[in-house]
Amino acid sequence: MWEYAQGLRGYLNEQLAQSSGSQLLVPLFEGEEYAKADADGFAEGEGAAWVVAWTEDGNVVRESYVNLIPTPAGGTHESGLREGLFGAVKSFVEMHSLLPKGVKLLPEDVFARTSFVLSAKVLDPQFQGQIKERLNSRDAVRLVAGYSRSSLELWLNQHVDHGKKIAELVIRQAQSRLRSAQKVEKRKSSGVAVLPGKLTDCESTDLTRNEIFLVEGDSAGGSAKMGRDKEFQAILPLRGKVLNAWETERDRLFANNEIHDIAVAIGVDPHSKNDNPDLSGLRYGRICILSDADVDGSHIQVLLLTLFFRHFPKLIEHGHIHIARPPLYRVDAPARGKKPAQKIYALDNGELTAIEDKLRKDGVKENGWSIARFKGLGEMNAEQLWETTMNPDTRRLLPVALGEFNQAASEARFTMLMGKGEAAARRNWLEEHGNEVEADI
Repeated sequence: MWEYAQGLRGYLNEQLAQSSGSQLLVPLFEGEEYAKADADGFAEGEGAAWVVAWTEDGNVVRESYVNLIPTPAGGTHESGLREGLFGAVKSFVEMHSLLPKGVKLLPEDVFARTSFVLSAKVLDPQFQGQIKERLNSRDAVRLVAGYSRSSLELWLNQHVDHGKKIAELVIRQAQSRLRSAQKVEKRKSSGVAVLPGKLTDCESTDLTRNEIFLVEGDSAGGSAKMGRDKEFQAILPLRGKVLNAWETERDRLFANNEIHDIAVAIGVDPHSKNDNPDLSGLRYGRICILSDADVDGSHIQVLLLTLFFRHFPKLIEHGHIHIARPPLYRVDAPARGKKPAQKIYALDNGELTAIEDKLRKDGVKENGWSIARFKGLGEMNAEQLWETTMNPDTRRLLPVALGEFNQAASEARFTMLMGKGEAAARRNWLEEHGNEVEADI
């Protein structure tokens, strides 16, 4: 049995001594806060306890728990702590006019040299994985961020000298990041084509962080533009269905405006699997297909994946292609026990059934909740789209990978499914396998 008389503080001190032995930049920052009965949006008792350390060198120590369950893969409670610490430090730096001209702070600058132990209490937590290694509950971001930010802002203003030391460390991290980004920009600056006019670009040039969303429709593109984080998220709206490019020759691809804009925006020319294309012009580390959660949206996904598989295979091979997963349903659940009323999102019918079963177990009467089905991304406002589909802390982004496959067999299957003269083969295939599909009508 392990026992620490100083609680989380004693535990973090011991772990820091074992892992690096580096000296603390400032004394440990610790706190805890839990929701009262009249808290808006949270159940009584929900909250967190934390202890945070900043060190200039050595290894960082990061451990988190939810209801005393270890979460080695982190999750939304850690994202909340990250957001809270960033907000407080950024506010302190701005209030004391410490930020040099041309430097902009990002969350990773504040978090880079941060060690912590976080223990969150969440009613009805949602985990990822069978061993509950990562917390997925969206409300935990706001819960931990709100409590940790207000507590750190108070602490920094009570200990201004400590705050200035943290600010110096954070600003050095930001300057180092900017120097690295400038080196990359110089290598990429020559020979850049004119970007598409409908592209809403991001500010970052860091490939490990920035991403572009290929969005179905102009209306959804508008919501995505308003809801995105302009620092690292770019938006390219696509009009109508993209060309089926399976049988299109490479030199005729750019006759299609949508494919031309996609290629120019991402900075990579079409190529085949056996080519060795120049990927140095790649402008985004993640290329995300964002379409409606219905049959038409799936069709657009297939067309875009066909384009990338046929003409940009190295992007898939290097892990740059992803599929964003917007919800199909929103469930408005009433208050139950200590749990306040909430909006719960479901990706598909399976998740909707699971949510309804959970509500019944919580004692909600049949038809005591309401269900709204999104007809398309355009029905979602910017805040909903950000929370469910674009926020890296709460979204579910599906990476696309080739895996192990037979090239000839795969191309034959694609030809049967996407070839213009293969209608009879497709009809036979559908007759054979059609009963295996749950149609969304």
